[in-house]
Amino acid sequence: MTRSKIIAILTGAISILLALAYLIIVFFLDARGEMKPAPISYFDNYQPQIATVNLHFDDSKSLE
Repeated sequence: MTRSKIIAILTGAISILLALAYLIIVFFLDARGEMKPAPISYFDNYQPQIATVNLHFDDSKSLE
């Protein structure tokens, strides 16, 4: 076998393994059941948290 044939077979095997892994992952994710939206009551009490940062630098208080 030439080097190019070995690389082609190896690349094909890796491709098949990735495809099988993908199918297994999709199978298990799909087996979890129907996707349900979050309850509406969760969004009624939600209050976003806002953080502020003061980037003002005062030169008059520099260290001497």
